[in-house]
Amino acid sequence: MDDVKAIGVSIRHARKAAGITQGTLADLIGASARTVHAIETGTGNPSLLTVVAAANAVGLHLVTLDG
Repeated sequence: MDDVKAIGVSIRHARKAAGITQGTLADLIGASARTVHAIETGTGNPSLLTVVAAANAVGLHLVTLDG
């Protein structure tokens, strides 16, 4: 669960650094501001596609590590 929260914190920091609101990010990824809040706080159960879209929209890229 710590990974989920860490991803959310990273998205929040990148969003704030970009100077956009949760509402704006939500509009960019086709989700609700409530969903963006859930991603950033590591709560709820947003889809992986939505989390990846949020990360990409703020310039972050999620990768998987083999092994």
